[in-house]
Amino acid sequence: MESNGRREDPGERPLTIAMVVDSVGNQGNGTSNSALQWARELERQGHTVRLVGVGAPVYAAKIHHVPLVSWVAAKQQMQFAEPDDALFRAAFDGVDVVHIYMPFAFGRRAAAVARRMGIPVTAGYHVQPENVLYSAGLLRFIPGLPHLIYRLFHHWLYQGIRHIHVPTDMTARLLRENGYRAKLHVISNGYSPQFTPRNVDAESGFEAGAETGEGHAGGCAGARTEAHADSARDAGGEPFRIIASGRLTHEKDHITLIKAIGLSRHANEIELVIAGAGPLKRYLRIQSDRRLKRPASIGFRRNADMPELLRSGDLFVHCSIADIESISVIEAMACGLAPVIAVSDLSAASHFALLPQSTFPVRDPAALAQRIDWWIEHPEERAVWSQRYARHTKERYSVESSVRAFVAMEREAIADR
Repeated sequence: MESNGRREDPGERPLTIAMVVDSVGNQGNGTSNSALQWARELERQGHTVRLVGVGAPVYAAKIHHVPLVSWVAAKQQMQFAEPDDALFRAAFDGVDVVHIYMPFAFGRRAAAVARRMGIPVTAGYHVQPENVLYSAGLLRFIPGLPHLIYRLFHHWLYQGIRHIHVPTDMTARLLRENGYRAKLHVISNGYSPQFTPRNVDAESGFEAGAETGEGHAGGCAGARTEAHADSARDAGGEPFRIIASGRLTHEKDHITLIKAIGLSRHANEIELVIAGAGPLKRYLRIQSDRRLKRPASIGFRRNADMPELLRSGDLFVHCSIADIESISVIEAMACGLAPVIAVSDLSAASHFALLPQSTFPVRDPAALAQRIDWWIEHPEERAVWSQRYARHTKERYSVESSVRAFVAMEREAIADR
């Protein structure tokens, strides 16, 4: 095949990739959102993608109902897909590589069919055992159970995979500690280009004329100018809006944020918005009604609505105890929100922090309240750091660069066949 007067290097030709995701069409689920973003970007870069799973546009799977487990998963915008060999054979015919997102029955069967067809298989590690256990009630307190689930996932799927995508160094470390021996490719899931600061320059991605020097407060990348927001608060008008995003489950620890706002010196000024769905919705609403001075908004938000919501905020707070990457933090920073992030051994999120005021000890509402108060009381610093976080995120975590690294991994897996 000729291209630009020379024979094309097989390593450079566009790929056809089958991406196997239990829930493709449910955009309230973080893994589904990431898969759809990657599929769009892969096709923009010239590759062909076949999505396989519940809600896929062509290769749609049936829903697999697992007693009790499906009910819990549905509250977190997750569905399991029914394995289907005929579907897999049709979807995989002529592809270069098959990429599996989850180690459950659908993904495991897809990997087996692909191997029988002689197609290389890669996988991503998107389900953290600690997250599974936090949805399992008292089971999470059984000693050694996280290690057992890591080994179970390994037995189910990953022991037969030579190339595994992991979103963070923390995930890679946990897999190594639990006996995984495959080649681990650390690639951020990245964020969609729709997450940008308000009033940005179309070419640079930042406000025209914005300064980047030390201590300059002008040209804030956030949704509201600090002068406007603070004068409105002084006049008893617009509140200081804190936004959190994530499943309404125990491991996301939204209750710590609610407690912290109640302890803040500025509790009367703070408006809380938590975007998410999950089994703790009623509990969190009861607690916010009891502890907060202003009514909180807690509930599901469509992914398409999140950029505008984030641009309306003053501060983003992430209290999660266990997180593989925390895309919600990346999206918030990309929209020009300075974050305050819990430091936890089981969460990779705190590595996004660029200064000490952006972290606090996990499960410590008093320490979080101090951080919130600092950001409220330092509007000029908040303006500077909101812009700095937006610029840093654009440079490091774009979905474009993530997908290019993913394609390099897929090419390596094909070559290793």
